[in-house]
Amino acid sequence: MNYLTDRKRAQGTGAGGEGTHHHWQMMVSSAALVLLVPLFVFVFANGLGRSYEEVLAYYSRPFPAIVTGLMMVVVIIHLVRETQVAIEDYVHGVAEKLSLMAVAAFGYTLIAAGLFALIKLAL
Repeated sequence: MNYLTDRKRAQGTGAGGEGTHHHWQMMVSSAALVLLVPLFVFVFANGLGRSYEEVLAYYSRPFPAIVTGLMMVVVIIHLVRETQVAIEDYVHGVAEKLSLMAVAAFGYTLIAAGLFALIKLAL
């Protein structure tokens, strides 16, 4: 005779306990993007149509370089988190773990390469 209730059978198969943390991470990055996207559009538009030397001089100034760097970091982290959620929903097993590692590695490589290029451009 089986005396397990529905609750006992379902216990341990529910939420992973990470939902609130992920929600707040996404809310903070979304709020940062609300401020950064218009700033980045303004900064990027001011650099359009200039010669190569003028663009170098423009991005050597602190404000355009910082806005561009922040925009790049926040967007990539936001996209990595969203991709991780999609992978957790639709991929399972070893493929899930490998996909999560690949997405994180690719995202942080993009951040490192972008910041390296931005610093090299600014100096």
